[in-house]
Amino acid sequence: MSLWQRFKRALRAIFGGWVSEMEDPALILEQNIRDMRDKIPKMNENIAMLKANAKLLEKEKQKLEAEQSKLIANVKAAIGQNREDIAGEYALQLEHNKTKVAQVEQQWAQAVSAAQKGEEAKVAFMKELDRKTKEALDAIEAAKRAKWQKEVADTMEQFTAGGVDHTHDEMVKRIERDGAVADAKLEMALNKGDKDKAKIEADAEKIRAAELVKQFKIEMGATTPASATPESAGGTQQQSGLKN
Repeated sequence: MSLWQRFKRALRAIFGGWVSEMEDPALILEQNIRDMRDKIPKMNENIAMLKANAKLLEKEKQKLEAEQSKLIANVKAAIGQNREDIAGEYALQLEHNKTKVAQVEQQWAQAVSAAQKGEEAKVAFMKELDRKTKEALDAIEAAKRAKWQKEVADTMEQFTAGGVDHTHDEMVKRIERDGAVADAKLEMALNKGDKDKAKIEADAEKIRAAELVKQFKIEMGATTPASATPESAGGTQQQSGLKN
């Protein structure tokens, strides 16, 4: 392989891959449909021209046939007047007319056939256009779904691949852990307050019980108020005052 051929092959490989990457199948299908639809006006124009040509040839044929009838009548009239010379001239014109009519009839038949084939080609083209349009629309819709699914998949992959998902779970666990710690601290603080209060209440009950015992001893004469503490004496006097 020559150096030039290798160079061309390398260029095809480079630019071919580049063009392939640039191509968007959905956009290309849409453009193909537009291109096909753009052909319809030109097709209609061509069919109209074929029909117009057939119409003109038909009129020319009718005109020649009318002249042919006149020439036949002229030939007969000239013969009736014994003017064979004039009859011969009309006869030659008639032969020329017949040849021309045959040519025009052939052209007219071809024009009519061409117009019919044009109509048939248009019908086939429109059917093919409808089929390709539906096929293209289905493919474009499938391409849109595939693109959306790919975007969702990419997003989910980014979400779960040590990114948002990882951070999300970590933050939720941290909040739950912090909340549990706060709840535990609050419970401990409440329990501590309850214990302190219970201890104070228990000590107060003990003091009150001791005071009551001393009061009973005084009333029973088992001890004297002097032996009681000032607080006890004051408490005894208060109790006596209450009793009196």
